[in-house]
Amino acid sequence: MNDDTIRLVTIGRIIRRRWRLLTVLALVGALAGYGTSLLFPPRYTTSASVLLPGAWEERELVTQEEIATSSVVVDQAAAALHWSGVSNSELRDRVSAKTADGNIIKISGTAETPERAQQLADQVAKQFVTFAARIVDDNTDPEAAAQREALQQTVVQTSRRITELADAADPGQTVESVQARTELEKLRTTLQEAIGKLDQADPSAGRANMVVMGSAARPTGEAPPTRIQLVVAGALLFFLLGVVGHLTAARMSRRLRTQPEIAAALGAALLGTVDVPGERSAHRPEGRGPRATIRRLLGVDVRWDIPAPQASGDEVSRQIRYRRVCTRLRDLLPAPRGLLVVFPEGDEIARRAAGQLVAEAEGDPVLRMVGVSVSHPLVPDRGNESGALVVLSPGSWTAGELAGIAEACADAKYEIVGIVLAGMVRALPARSAGRPRNTSTPVLAVGHDAKGSSG
Repeated sequence: MNDDTIRLVTIGRIIRRRWRLLTVLALVGALAGYGTSLLFPPRYTTSASVLLPGAWEERELVTQEEIATSSVVVDQAAAALHWSGVSNSELRDRVSAKTADGNIIKISGTAETPERAQQLADQVAKQFVTFAARIVDDNTDPEAAAQREALQQTVVQTSRRITELADAADPGQTVESVQARTELEKLRTTLQEAIGKLDQADPSAGRANMVVMGSAARPTGEAPPTRIQLVVAGALLFFLLGVVGHLTAARMSRRLRTQPEIAAALGAALLGTVDVPGERSAHRPEGRGPRATIRRLLGVDVRWDIPAPQASGDEVSRQIRYRRVCTRLRDLLPAPRGLLVVFPEGDEIARRAAGQLVAEAEGDPVLRMVGVSVSHPLVPDRGNESGALVVLSPGSWTAGELAGIAEACADAKYEIVGIVLAGMVRALPARSAGRPRNTSTPVLAVGHDAKGSSG
């Protein structure tokens, strides 16, 4: 796992083998999200729209957004609302403004009830329009305003005089009378256009006429994050943290998986690999007490980072592997041949493989099984054995734990003569009864006879 790329099959294996633990984590996360929703009461948000007539540049619209949420506007709205228990600074945090298309500023208000949210948005919009109009009035030059008013009065009087002249013109349909009335109308149009251009040239013209586009709509749902969203987010967050935690633990794992690493940690050569038919409890360590019960209920007593067992041959093919290991031991040890078969306690696969080796050896060599605790390794004193044979399953122990077993063997005067790796496989149906069970027996017998004839 340390050097493997994280694939979907790895995540699928975590979910499949740790679904109980992940479900419990998701429930805990949902409860955490629900508790968080109790700490933060539900909020409701609505918006009131204010239309800004005239031509506005983008930076000017940004300035109006800042004015809409300024302390002056919000403090005036707070004074008008008279909400007890809500300070002006807290009210400012509940108000926001954003420019929409068409020179429209949407002022949003957030409160604990729909009615208060509507009142807050409407009141801030009203105070914003009032404050903006006051700014325009304060910045207007009185002399320029008087001159503009006088000019407008003059234009009105001139328009009336043009009308009188047009009425006094020759009512006949002569060419001269028609031309006179046409020239008078052109003059009237020119004056009106000049006044329009003058109004457009004034930067403050029309900007004081901001309009609140109706009352804010009363919200019908809570503003995010809602209680449901917090519960779902908490469950999903804890579920993902559980998956990431499994992946991180697997990445940081120091368990040895390859044959060279295991051989280097024990300081001995590999004599062979054997297969153990898969069982439900093969990777389930033995244990009693409340902690072991909880681990079994959560499903964490079974390794998840071990791939699914691959299909193997039938029982005959598996026995061949054990017999070949026994044959290598006979060739390796002097007579009388006796070995101490050491396996780590808690390694159920290694224990079953050691038992099968003892059965297949049939007393030659004489094998004696002993389980060694990896936390406090201790090997019995040496008897008539010529050495020790270590049986273990790969991917279950670290280099330090295996080094401890090797030191315990050396302390008891046992030399490790070899290592046997045991792997769990998925057993296939037995061969048909028509085929002999000991098909490979003549091969092993020839080897045994050859060894006996040479002695």
